[in-house]
Amino acid sequence: MEGGEERVPLLEVKNNIENGEDGERLGLKDRTWIESKKLWKIVGPAIFSRVVSYSMNVITQAFAGHLGDLELAAMSIANTVVVGFNFGLMLGMASALETLCGQAFGAKKYPMLGVYMQRSWIVLSMCAVLLLPMYFFATPILELLGQPSDLAALAGTISIWFIPLHFSFAFVFPLQRFLQCQLKNNVIAVVSSVALLVHIFVTWLFVSQLKLGIIGATLTLNFSWWVNVLLLYGYVSCGGCPLSWKGFSMEAFSGLWEFVKLSAASGVMLCLENWYYRILLLLTGNLKNAEVAVDALSVCMGINGWQMMIPFAFFAGTGVRVANELGAGNGKSARFATIVSVVTSTIIGFFFCIIVMLLRDKVALIFTSSTIVLDAVDSLSVLLGFTILLNSVQPVLSGVAVGSGWQSLVAYVNIGTYYLIGIPVGMLMGWVFNLGVMGIWGGMIGGTAVQTILLAFITIRCDWDKEALKATTRMAESR
Repeated sequence: MEGGEERVPLLEVKNNIENGEDGERLGLKDRTWIESKKLWKIVGPAIFSRVVSYSMNVITQAFAGHLGDLELAAMSIANTVVVGFNFGLMLGMASALETLCGQAFGAKKYPMLGVYMQRSWIVLSMCAVLLLPMYFFATPILELLGQPSDLAALAGTISIWFIPLHFSFAFVFPLQRFLQCQLKNNVIAVVSSVALLVHIFVTWLFVSQLKLGIIGATLTLNFSWWVNVLLLYGYVSCGGCPLSWKGFSMEAFSGLWEFVKLSAASGVMLCLENWYYRILLLLTGNLKNAEVAVDALSVCMGINGWQMMIPFAFFAGTGVRVANELGAGNGKSARFATIVSVVTSTIIGFFFCIIVMLLRDKVALIFTSSTIVLDAVDSLSVLLGFTILLNSVQPVLSGVAVGSGWQSLVAYVNIGTYYLIGIPVGMLMGWVFNLGVMGIWGGMIGGTAVQTILLAFITIRCDWDKEALKATTRMAESR
């Protein structure tokens, strides 16, 4: 004390200004620059690690495509429908950690992060066991969904070999979110790079040298994803997170029901999004000349999925930034983080939309050399461009929902817009108006547009101070 005034450390004053308590003192340009640095600290490594991880899938699919058109279609169906169904659900359930770990990190309750991750391992492992029948009965399920018998049979065989990959999801997703919420995305990026190098070598060995064909291509993904799991766990358990990892704890078994409810809401929210365009591939399999249509669409979805790693990184970054600020009680900073993230991702999405429309079928050469498939991809390029643009906004708004804990509300929005609007309109345009795959995809883009508008409305109408109070109350009651 001096002159009756309390001294405040300069670092604390700086943090207060940057975190929004005195943020209004800064101009918009300075505030945007500060927030962008915080956001890109998460998003930059997240983009890299997601692109690297997705590239493993692209490499496998590309090798399958050069084995033959049936192999490409079967790998696409197995990867998109069977594995993709479970991937979406378990990824969504793991995103509950973005809410809980993100808010706990913002509230400086570091030991709870390790407890939350262990709860997620328990819940996701149980979920993985319950989902096993989808792999064992993939062939009859795909035939029931209208897929040709030869395509369904090969896809079913591939699905059985994907079971080890399925169980890796239960561990790798919680590990990634645990590290992500502590701003350790660089670790995830490095581990992903190592896994990619391993994947390239193993794919070359199994497919090119040992000539194991489509099964060999499948085995490479299993191997590479488990390398990812073991390296991330090794980092965490060997002292990489001394504040948040205190070893295994029986506390992980307490509060499981509340965790299950939030995980289930997160799983429903994200898997409804994840399944949406996967259903497009299934519907296309029922059209005439299904093999060519599925190949062309799988190529487009591969390109879209590759680019989607950028919005998904913004999804992660926005979720962490919003959760951190709400956990620290800074509602205005959470709102500003949302604005910066949405604008940045939209600009990037617009750039890639233009690139795809200009290159058209050229990027498809990565996946196939078939002239028929390349021509089909060319005809779908405009729809692919619009999909990329819309998907640059929607995941970011979903990230806001995850950071704020709105998963249940967004799940209802997704059901209404995707499954009561998008798919019925797509089927109407595809079959009744005979527009084929373009009609199905066009209708489903309409569903995505409606969903994006509703999420934007919910976000704009949000009372951020109230959300900050709810987050700090949750952290105060956590155990």
